[in-house]
Amino acid sequence: MTLRRGSTFGARRGAVALAGAAALLALVGACSTDTTNTGSSSSTTIAPTTTVTTTPVEAVITDAQKQQLCTDLEAQLSNWRVQGPTLGRGGLNILVQTWAAQSGVINLQVVQNRAIVDDITQDTCSDVRDEAIRSLDIPDLASGLVGF
Repeated sequence: MTLRRGSTFGARRGAVALAGAAALLALVGACSTDTTNTGSSSSTTIAPTTTVTTTPVEAVITDAQKQQLCTDLEAQLSNWRVQGPTLGRGGLNILVQTWAAQSGVINLQVVQNRAIVDDITQDTCSDVRDEAIRSLDIPDLASGLVGF
């Protein structure tokens, strides 16, 4: 078979190739994810995810644990007066971290609310708390705690 220039065979071949390319593009387009709104009336509803958050039950800090904090603070007062506020604040942090770590639940409570140390000491041993605040030159014990 001999083909002449200008025959329709070349045109048919090009048309078939063009149709094949169009079909391929249509197939690829159908398989891709299109996030644009095309105006069609169908819609896809995505169910919202539900996250359940449980808050741990607040552990009760016993009177013995409260008293232990007061005893530990009182034992350090003379050291903090001698060491000064800068070193004393580090000592306060170590003291509270040690006390709180003795019960993991108390530790969590102190992390969530540093003012709990002020609440405990104000109710249990306000005189020791006041002296610690004076010795450490801080407005309250919570403001002297870092790393919680």
